[in-house]
Amino acid sequence: MRHEPPASLGADLRALRRARGLTLQALAEALGRSVGWISQVERDLSQPSIADLRAMAKALGVPISMLFGKARAPVEEEGRVVRAGMRRPLGSRAAGLVEELLSPDLTDDFEVVHSTFAPGSRLNGPQQRPTQEVGYVVSGRLDVAINGTWFSVGEGDSFRIKGEPYDWANPHDVPAVVIWVIAPPVY
Repeated sequence: MRHEPPASLGADLRALRRARGLTLQALAEALGRSVGWISQVERDLSQPSIADLRAMAKALGVPISMLFGKARAPVEEEGRVVRAGMRRPLGSRAAGLVEELLSPDLTDDFEVVHSTFAPGSRLNGPQQRPTQEVGYVVSGRLDVAINGTWFSVGEGDSFRIKGEPYDWANPHDVPAVVIWVIAPPVY
């Protein structure tokens, strides 16, 4: 049985860059750094400074906390198990949405995300991303628009978005908890 080494900051940065369709050259230009330096960071041969991480987070469209939020797990669990209290926070928490990464890292062909939509929360208008996504409602109700058509989904329901414009709202009095599978990873 072959044991893969745990994913690292460099591997996560590479996965984020690739998910956004950025070349090493494009990211290097956005950061004012060399392609060689970016490559070394992605291979964990060079450590970026806090200022570098801020710039990378901005260029990749993720909060800087995404790059710091990875807690160390016991060595036998790294890359395999994510404990409930050790999930990595995602997103900005704007619009009443709290997201956490359930996947051990961002190096797979997909990611799994735990989302909690606060009562009364709403997305700031339709968005679209080049992904395929399936959402499963664990609890509560959520209104989801897919390509302009609104659906009300509740506990036990699931839905799919295939690169289409989407929107969401939770006009209900209780939080909605949704588990997402997203390919390719976007966080």
